[in-house]
Amino acid sequence: MPSSFIDFLLRVANLCRKELLAILKDPATRVILIVPSIMQSLLFGYAATYDLSRIDYALLDQNHSGASTALIAKLDGTGVFHRTMTLRTQAEIAEPVNAGKVLLVVGIGPRFEQQLQAGENASIQLIVDARNSNTAGSAVGYVSQVVNAFNAEWRERHGAGPPPVSIETRAWYNPNLTTRWNFMPGMIAALSMIQTLLLTALSVAREREQGTFDQLLVTPLSPTEIMIGKAIPPVLIGLLQSTLVLLVTALWFRIPMAGSLFTLYAGLAFFTVASVGIGLSISAVSANMQQAMLYTFVLIMPMMLLSGLTTPVSNMPDALQLATMANPLRFAIDLVQRVYLEGVGMATVWTNLIPLFIIAVITLPLAAWLFRHRLV
Repeated sequence: MPSSFIDFLLRVANLCRKELLAILKDPATRVILIVPSIMQSLLFGYAATYDLSRIDYALLDQNHSGASTALIAKLDGTGVFHRTMTLRTQAEIAEPVNAGKVLLVVGIGPRFEQQLQAGENASIQLIVDARNSNTAGSAVGYVSQVVNAFNAEWRERHGAGPPPVSIETRAWYNPNLTTRWNFMPGMIAALSMIQTLLLTALSVAREREQGTFDQLLVTPLSPTEIMIGKAIPPVLIGLLQSTLVLLVTALWFRIPMAGSLFTLYAGLAFFTVASVGIGLSISAVSANMQQAMLYTFVLIMPMMLLSGLTTPVSNMPDALQLATMANPLRFAIDLVQRVYLEGVGMATVWTNLIPLFIIAVITLPLAAWLFRHRLV
């Protein structure tokens, strides 16, 4: 082998060694290279799943016959369906679905068994909460499997014929189970969060890297005033981003908005302030823009996965459900979807505003403390 080629390989090897040492010598960089991959793999495995391990449903049985009892026993016997409410009248259907207490309501008519005995088709009605179209579609599929098994047993005992029981499905808030109806309102909050976190995280880090941070320190401004001045522009930009996504959702994709703009923007304002608090905390601990971007992108993925945008929070393990309580995006997406698709008011979504307020109250003073700590 020519000596010139060997020298070339040695030079390249030495350069590679130098670059690897530069990357790995920093303990923080080593953590960033290893921990996020493990953490995100676990999150994807546990949180990003469309499998339903528990379907809470309400039952409206107006027949109370042996046939209806047998059908419901098959549902309850799957281990997936959990009856949390038993209704008496159709007027009671709306409340548990609107409040998100159940994913579906199973309605059995008063002539269910009589129709089966007469050889007629007997239908059961499913009222499905379709705010998450993937979950709603999966739930309807599970019910169909149970009904098919019931039909097979009924025909085996009473002779061949057409399926005795059919399903009539009504999907609330998303009549056609269109994924876009669930996804786009949630993106009103999700996309603005990405921009808000990134802009806020880079704000102080940019000053340090460009060498203007020291000039900022000699001004008459206090650390709290500097922090407020750094926070307001990202809040305004975040609300502008939300407005752009809202216009695309309503005007381009023609997804009708049922709620109030005032309620929607009140929730978005709380959410944006909470996001800015997280971003400022990242910025305060970052020595440069590269660190700020790395910390932000490491944080964005878990926040998106644990938001309930693609998979329901109720389907996650208990530990991850607890972790979502610190995620402002979880409460913002629920608030936006309910206001946009259901048309609920402030009297309903205040339960989402309180966690957002608490997160903001914790993160903003934390950012101010971290900021002052870096000054000394």
